[in-house]
Amino acid sequence: MPRRFLVFALAATFTTAAFAAVPAPEQPGLAQIRERDLHADISFLASDALQGRLSLQPGDDAAVQWIASEFDKAGLKPAATDAQGKPSFLQAVPLIEYRPDAKATSLVLKRKGKDTEWKDPEVSGAFPTDQDVSAPVVFAGYGITAPELGYDDYAGLDVKGKVVVVFDHEPQETDAKSIFNGTGNTRYATGYVKVLNAQEHGAVAVLLAPEPSHNHPSQLEVRKRIGHQAEHAANPIPAQALADSPLHIPSMVISADVEDALLSTSGSTPKALQSGIDADLKPRSLVLPDTSISLHLKNSSRREATTWNAVGLIEGSDPKLAPETIIISAHHDHDGQAGDKIWHGADDNASGTVGVVTLARAFASNPTKPKRSILFAVFAAEERGLLGAYYLAAHPLRPLDTTRAMINFDMIGRDEKPSPQTDGLIDIPADTSNRLNLIGAAYSPDYQRTVAKANADVGLTLDDRFDHEYALNVFFRSDQFPFVLHNVPAFWWFTGFHPDYHHPSDTAEKIDYPKMAKILKLAYLSAWQFANELTPPKFVSHPSGEKAP
Repeated sequence: MPRRFLVFALAATFTTAAFAAVPAPEQPGLAQIRERDLHADISFLASDALQGRLSLQPGDDAAVQWIASEFDKAGLKPAATDAQGKPSFLQAVPLIEYRPDAKATSLVLKRKGKDTEWKDPEVSGAFPTDQDVSAPVVFAGYGITAPELGYDDYAGLDVKGKVVVVFDHEPQETDAKSIFNGTGNTRYATGYVKVLNAQEHGAVAVLLAPEPSHNHPSQLEVRKRIGHQAEHAANPIPAQALADSPLHIPSMVISADVEDALLSTSGSTPKALQSGIDADLKPRSLVLPDTSISLHLKNSSRREATTWNAVGLIEGSDPKLAPETIIISAHHDHDGQAGDKIWHGADDNASGTVGVVTLARAFASNPTKPKRSILFAVFAAEERGLLGAYYLAAHPLRPLDTTRAMINFDMIGRDEKPSPQTDGLIDIPADTSNRLNLIGAAYSPDYQRTVAKANADVGLTLDDRFDHEYALNVFFRSDQFPFVLHNVPAFWWFTGFHPDYHHPSDTAEKIDYPKMAKILKLAYLSAWQFANELTPPKFVSHPSGEKAP
């Protein structure tokens, strides 16, 4: 027997022995998860020919068509309908693409008859339509309304017709015993939720200010840490928004100097206001005396266009449980190209896209089908703001209240390594060669236990560090988050940041294919459990930190 065939034979024998405890009805699909297929598929998606898969560009459209074709070949059922009402593997996602004019972006403070103007980068923002807003300014703490926690920055505060200034993140984030999930993020920490909350209270714009204690990098500092920002500087990537976005008011990120000036009539300092809120969780919100602003956002171009979520279904085998859904997801877009540089996006997120396609093939080829149905979804425009995921969550193809679990793959092909993204912010284990980060356990410990049980047959090192950190905003940076907002137990499966993150050097030959295959086998076994277990994972609507002894 030639040596290379002997190696494959020995590997197959080892795999069979390692998964001998897996129930026989699940074994055929498990055998379909093969490293050589992962290599071939990622090599295609991350090739020069797809030009970095920038949303609304031909390379990404080609990726979408490939995914739909693979779903069709595997034998999945189309989960969407096209414009003529016919079954389709493509869910249209209408977008607005626009280019903010940074030179025209400004914020003017009006106080004591004097105007003080700030421009980019002291203030930055983007909105799909030009904005000119003039209004009084109100300070609204962290901008959070959390009735289940007994916390509300808007209590007794009238912000109708006003602009609100809010701190980034959430109270007590360095306190492991905080009601806001200890040192981890909750759903309230993201700017998206803060702007929605301000809008619901009647505000006309939001100014997102850095939290004064500087426990984590400001949004301006985060941008400098990520590679594509500087490399695309000569021709910035266009912004995109959902055509039916629920965000109807603009927001602007402001610097600490702008924050200090706006809050100078509060009778306190930003740091003292933050310290007071963190000390007793009581609002320090107030109308800022003699403080009005004019906010200006302008775009140099704007167009309407359509991208697609690729969606396919395997119907459950149990008549009672088949209406319930498990989602297995990823995103297909990346950062495109600039000149002769191509952002290949092999790990981010050809790895996740191929993971979804691989599991679709595995479940489709398995003669026995799970009891609950499985929706395979590869989302559009994640890099532009989780847009495809937000769209599917707002326009679900199957009811979200009977969606029992979501496995979201985003970067599952590498080892975690120190990089500018993480330097000084989070500790990285010395050996991450067998490590998988699972993000989301605070909202569903049941989910975490199911995956840990399935891992007994796989043997990965499962890591929950990102559920307990506040510096990197990881919890709301991938496509599981819009579903967490709808109370779906949803986890981000993630092998971590590395120096090639958002650089052209994220290429197919750097993927750890044996490790990726192990992760997909764990996901396959976990999905079987989610789809078959009598009691699916529960969602915890208000996770809290460690309990006091």
